Amino acid sequence: MGLVVQKYGGSSVADAEGIKRVARRIVDTKKAGHQVVVVVSAMGDTTDELIDLAEQVAPIPAGREFDMLLTAGERISMALLAMAIKSLGHEAQSFTGSQAGVITDSVHNKARIIDVTPGRIRTALDEGNIAIVAGFQGVSQDKKDITTLGRGGSDTTAVALAAALDAGVCEIYTDVDGVFTADPRVVKKARKMDWIAFEDMLELASSGSKVLLHRCVEYARRYNIPIHVRSSFSGLPGTWVSNEPPQGERPMEQAIISGVSHDTSEAKITVVGVPDKPGEAATIFRAIADAEINIDMVVQNVSAAATGLTDISFTLPKAEGHKAMEALSKAQTVIAFDSLRYDDQIGKISLVGAGMKTNPGVTATFFEALSNAGVNIELISTSEIRISVVTRVDDVKPAVQAVHSAFGLDSDSDEAVVYGGTGR
Repeated sequence: MGLVVQKYGGSSVADAEGIKRVARRIVDTKKAGHQVVVVVSAMGDTTDELIDLAEQVAPIPAGREFDMLLTAGERISMALLAMAIKSLGHEAQSFTGSQAGVITDSVHNKARIIDVTPGRIRTALDEGNIAIVAGFQGVSQDKKDITTLGRGGSDTTAVALAAALDAGVCEIYTDVDGVFTADPRVVKKARKMDWIAFEDMLELASSGSKVLLHRCVEYARRYNIPIHVRSSFSGLPGTWVSNEPPQGERPMEQAIISGVSHDTSEAKITVVGVPDKPGEAATIFRAIADAEINIDMVVQNVSAAATGLTDISFTLPKAEGHKAMEALSKAQTVIAFDSLRYDDQIGKISLVGAGMKTNPGVTATFFEALSNAGVNIELISTSEIRISVVTRVDDVKPAVQAVHSAFGLDSDSDEAVVYGGTGR
């Protein structure tokens, strides 16, 4: 008997029929002789609807109460799913994140998991029950307040529980059949991968791929938990994410390129007229860090010899844009820059592949594809296995399609199927 952790996204449990379909799949896994722990997201667009409602009541909701509100969505899903399983003749118990032992820090709306103590989950499993856990949430270690892990946090909940329970696999069920070489909503000929290494998946996830959350993959790699990304709408095999391919069947040569990802959720801030002297950049990014804002790409222009001033541009989540502008404005007297520019009409395109570091033609092909598509580049960032560029948001779709085709990633078979929802 093996222990399996399954996670179902909001599109999989969007309505009563979806919940009943998921319940049947869970019961089938139980009948196959496995112990089953299920992590579930809120139904459909419930979280977005709760956020909209909160903003109508209070433009800037208090963090603690905001978390209390948002966790209601997952509690609804877990209770309904447990009811559906019981109607099929099997015992199920539902648990909130705190009841499941998910311990976090005290940062509301984007808490990080500190520890998982799944004593009640183990007891439920030992009694022959199926355990249903509300994803995306936990309890703070110090104040014992309800916290949320940020958007997509149910993925992280599932992997954290899999690690704590020493599960054989963590199955992430979504509305596509696995991990594709690009978003199948943008590239209809995107090809499903049977296996992808943690390293490549981390880069894709951090560059905008929606199928898995970056923190989830990072957690899985740290504890060596294999992830199986599958669709809850079909019985097809999905994509394995792990250190080694299943059965150790590693190909002689890893593919040069794993995929192309894109992200339209970022904004760009340019700090204009920064004195070109030691310490100025440090002061800028300390102000951003003190506001608890994560940044992505950073570019500093060459200093103008006549003025001794330079511009520094960086990208960050749109949701943090106004907070960053406010933090920098307060620091202007210290930094003595001229002005700030804010631009939220940008998009990022990333090419990912562990094989690119030993293939010198990759960079040239990438930029030639963008040039042929008439795409202008604003920022460039690279690592050993990734090249990212920032463009206008309207250029993202043609850019992704052009790069995908240029590297021969288009599938010759049927178009990728998107069963519904947003891919999470």
